[in-house]
Amino acid sequence: MGDAATFQLDGHVATITYNRPDALNAINGEMRRDLNDAFSRFRDDEDAWVAIVTGSGRAFCVGADLRDGVGSAGEFAGTFWEKPTLNSFESGWEIFKPVIAAVNGYCLGYGLTLVTWCDFVLASDRAEFGLPEARLGVPAIVAAMRLPQRLNWADAMELLLTGERIDAERAQAVGLVWRVVPHDTLLDEAHALAQRLLGGSPVAQRVMKEMAMRTRHMATLEAIRFGETMRQVASATEDAAEGRQAAAERRPPGWTGR
Repeated sequence: MGDAATFQLDGHVATITYNRPDALNAINGEMRRDLNDAFSRFRDDEDAWVAIVTGSGRAFCVGADLRDGVGSAGEFAGTFWEKPTLNSFESGWEIFKPVIAAVNGYCLGYGLTLVTWCDFVLASDRAEFGLPEARLGVPAIVAAMRLPQRLNWADAMELLLTGERIDAERAQAVGLVWRVVPHDTLLDEAHALAQRLLGGSPVAQRVMKEMAMRTRHMATLEAIRFGETMRQVASATEDAAEGRQAAAERRPPGWTGR
């Protein structure tokens, strides 16, 4: 992994940082590869249970670097037609661990697309959000798929079709942001939320997040059948046994994520 994006693991909490502050964390080919690597590591590291995504400097991410080029989505085998459909971090890989966005400043384009995939969006009171693609003549495809699932239709269309920015207060009002916090306490608030999440079984959390994501596109009976299968698998894990034992002994559980 290079320096354009960094990965730091502290206990069970991973922090992934956009790290091109002089370019307002605009995404070029190097940063895209580094971010793919960081999210791959978070997905695969058994000790990483929760992630915080943030930016260095005064921006979260201002989207594609129009001067340096956004670069390829990553090094994936095969022709265009054989590459994975979800082939980059901002498209939202099948990662079912909790992810917190700590939006510290400008959050535009690709940066906002990534935020719409996160479970919790904490925003600095200095943050601004927008999708400038319409004003550049290029559609924001993944954002167009995801925003109407999170926001009221007109609020989603306003962001998508005007290319205008909104501030953190408006972003919270339309449901894009969960909480707005003072700029200087943003990372403290994100870490406090991460610690709250560590109180739950990572296995149970991943099952519920996967259920929430997959069953949006399933008929009810198929979703229930899938859920019961997931319940059977999760009930046989070490975490499930520990949860039952800890409850019986009236003590805090010691999760292993297995």
